[in-house]
Amino acid sequence: MKKNNVILYTGNGGGKTAASLGLALRSVGHGKKVVIVQFMKGRSSIGEYLIKDRLAPEYVIRQFGREGFVDLKNPSQADKEKASEGFGYAKAAMKGKPFLLILDEINLAVATGLLDLEEVIKFIRSIPAGTIVVLTGRYAPKKLMDAADYVEEVRDVKRPAGNVPPREGFEY
Repeated sequence: MKKNNVILYTGNGGGKTAASLGLALRSVGHGKKVVIVQFMKGRSSIGEYLIKDRLAPEYVIRQFGREGFVDLKNPSQADKEKASEGFGYAKAAMKGKPFLLILDEINLAVATGLLDLEEVIKFIRSIPAGTIVVLTGRYAPKKLMDAADYVEEVRDVKRPAGNVPPREGFEY
């Protein structure tokens, strides 16, 4: 019997992380344990990180990236090491059997070669029945989408014209 516990958010539109955080909020609201592993992110000024102490102990978030952006065409060795460290953390967190495990930006980490696709697929196939895993990020490889139970593609239909700066509390 299929467990139906892997959700994948991908696409070039905004809101993939926000959608996963909505699930986290619902889960914490029901007193369930949530672990968020953020790949390629190292900014402690973002809302989902700033809230961690107020939502603890049910809500745990760890970042495995640097403050700047990763060169997607040529990621550094340091970026690869951070991603590997994050994947190791995710594996260890799974042993605690959280209700929800969010692997934020893992799709992009796989697509850019920071993580091995087959290793990630093997990991998500080993998820126990009581845990839901959410994978987010652009450019999800087809094999990763095939391994998921739910796949949601987020696309921009309309955006404001011009260069709109990110807003605190909305985009971060």
